[in-house]
Amino acid sequence: MPLPGRRRRRIRRALPLAAAGLAAALLTTFAGTATALPEPTAEPVVGQPSQATLEKRIAGALGTDRPAKSSSPSAVSPKIIGGGQATISSAPWMAQLWYYDDKNTTDTSDDVSFFCGGTVVAPTKILTAAHCVREDNRNYSWQAHGTVVTGTDQLPTTDSAGTTDLHGGQATAVLRQWWQPGYDPVDKETGKYEGDLALLTLAVPVKATPIRLVTSGDTASYAAGTQAKVYGWGRTSSTSQDISPTLKTATLTLRSDSTCSGVYGSAYVAGRMVCAGTQSGSDTGTSATCNGDSGGPLVVGGRLAGVVSWGIRDCVEKGYYSVFTRVGAYVGSAYPQIDDTNLSLFNNKPDGKADLFLRASSTKTGYEKDSSGTSFGARVSWGDWSGVNLVLQTDLNRDGYQDLVYRVGSTGDVYWDHFVLNSARTSGSWATTKIFTGWKTRTRIVTPGDVTGDYLPDVLSVDSGGTLWIYPGKGNGTFGSRVQVGTGWNQYNMVRGHGDFTGDGKADLLARKSSTGDLYLYKGTGKSGTGAFATRIKVRSAWTGYNAFDAVGDVSGDGRADFLARTSGGTLYLYKGTGKATSEIFATRVSAGTGFQAYDLWG
Repeated sequence: MPLPGRRRRRIRRALPLAAAGLAAALLTTFAGTATALPEPTAEPVVGQPSQATLEKRIAGALGTDRPAKSSSPSAVSPKIIGGGQATISSAPWMAQLWYYDDKNTTDTSDDVSFFCGGTVVAPTKILTAAHCVREDNRNYSWQAHGTVVTGTDQLPTTDSAGTTDLHGGQATAVLRQWWQPGYDPVDKETGKYEGDLALLTLAVPVKATPIRLVTSGDTASYAAGTQAKVYGWGRTSSTSQDISPTLKTATLTLRSDSTCSGVYGSAYVAGRMVCAGTQSGSDTGTSATCNGDSGGPLVVGGRLAGVVSWGIRDCVEKGYYSVFTRVGAYVGSAYPQIDDTNLSLFNNKPDGKADLFLRASSTKTGYEKDSSGTSFGARVSWGDWSGVNLVLQTDLNRDGYQDLVYRVGSTGDVYWDHFVLNSARTSGSWATTKIFTGWKTRTRIVTPGDVTGDYLPDVLSVDSGGTLWIYPGKGNGTFGSRVQVGTGWNQYNMVRGHGDFTGDGKADLLARKSSTGDLYLYKGTGKSGTGAFATRIKVRSAWTGYNAFDAVGDVSGDGRADFLARTSGGTLYLYKGTGKATSEIFATRVSAGTGFQAYDLWG
């Protein structure tokens, strides 16, 4: 029986391998406390197609015995040659991406069927190559036709009865897909595949252990001579189209940009790509990726440094190297996709844009308002939120479902509302957990995401004396011992943050000074303690025309964290992030709507 997973997608030459007012609202203690703690009334889109449907897609992708189509004699997509066996325990973040679309016809010639590798970077997030998601002006619909398998080092198999064996793996559907803005799969003029990076958001969380990405400032991981590990199920020989039924790994030596450019010319983009490996002209002496490894990881020092992208036909031609997307160059745009604020998941409209939680001051009703990219849609009720004086949007357990952190006015106790799936992953219910006690005197509480660089969201607070503390998250609603960042933070009447404002993949803070209205950026360093933030940078002067602010992440959907500010007249302005740590940190403001004076709490 032929080995499964042979690619059937077309390939081309150089083809990639397969707030003063807000401050007052936050500090107000409500006279009464609700008889019951607030609980969201909304429920997310839960579940996915049946297991039988997911396995049918896998079986369809497995069922071909035809070699990959090629529209150019020099085209190649990736495989591992010169490697050895790997186990899922040594690479628990490995993912298999299966795609099968029969076009609803009985004619098999129009079927689209292929396999890619991927990496689990959060419980619902798979990082892969953009050419596995978009190719030749065609966007593959992973939601309609894809299945992701995690938790196994073996490819699925089917028996004569058509039963699919996942060999202990977990099959999961895809909810949405994103690729790096600017990626062009048909750039025939230059032959470049710059930005070959994509992210799949899964319908439900997986059990696989995620891997961290390298940081944007990491140059050591890309130094020539560095040893890296690559993983995949791709071809293991230049003379056979069969891909490996078991996970393989190989150690590759990273090459300098000058070496890579000398081989590939303008097709290689220094600073955006990295090349590695050894190609001897035959299987013997070659260490390289090949067909079927597309989208898989290049790991340096335990972190994801590259994504298998492209190379040369049959993967062994002497003097050439495997080419990878340089993850460090794109971590700034990938980070908002990993740590998003997509409340519209609870309204059956997941889109990757950060949405707003608001509370009406007159009725104390909480509302969801979904982002269109430049404004917010009709509000959706989340029930009674009286008795609280702070509500923040976050995802403390990184399960892909938005959580709410709130403080009860009468006690100062802080609670975490989070959605918990049942064992079958078909439905669930909200759970409420007290995470802090007696925080009545905390003047600021912020949930900016991962401050300390461990990929686990943290909580920050300013005490009555003006000291800023980090409470390092453990990813389950519990926290490590608090760590002091610094003092003097009561000089600000607003401290907000959610995600990365500067494009380096590290969570930042924005703070407005009470006496002047000046707005300062505290750029995150990915560290804890006194070194958690760099020296402040003034990014706006005399911002006195606003009385409420919010930072919920990437509102516009362009891969950068944005900021929201409300005037006393109730107009809400969107300041789109630019990724610059200067006075140009935001683009020119855009009105996101009026009537926002009706709300007293902002997520």
